[in-house]
Amino acid sequence: MRILAIDPGYDRMGIAVLEGDPSKPVLVWSDCIIPAKGTAATRLAEVARATEAVIAEYSPDACGIETLFFSKNVTTALGVAEARGVVLAACGKSGVPVIECSPQEVKLAVTGYGSADKKAVMAMVPKLLYLQTKKRLDDELDAIAVGICALAKNSVFSHL
Repeated sequence: MRILAIDPGYDRMGIAVLEGDPSKPVLVWSDCIIPAKGTAATRLAEVARATEAVIAEYSPDACGIETLFFSKNVTTALGVAEARGVVLAACGKSGVPVIECSPQEVKLAVTGYGSADKKAVMAMVPKLLYLQTKKRLDDELDAIAVGICALAKNSVFSHL
């Protein structure tokens, strides 16, 4: 199973490709997409292009994407929602099924505790799979965590 994993964002979008099963996930590739400053339309177009390019290059079986977590900052929430919409459209256009993962599901899959804090998730990701040494932003690690969760959810639902 190959999963395209997305931590959606307007300013930064974590993106990763994982494969294997949840007990032994393998990171194929990951990055953090940082659209150039500009209009919302040009930034979202860059998110769409990046998503479509990764789909074309890696041919994922599914896309794991984190559901929207509503915060007090409405402007941020709207930007994330728009970025999610662009990613969902790119997946729909390419015929890639989507596995949505809530923040609590991601925390549970990675740490075993659905209310874990961000530090616990960041500490567990490198313990669950091999990561080549490189500087990674939190958004990239979040995408990898989403991928681990999506692999686990797919494994559970494919056995039903």
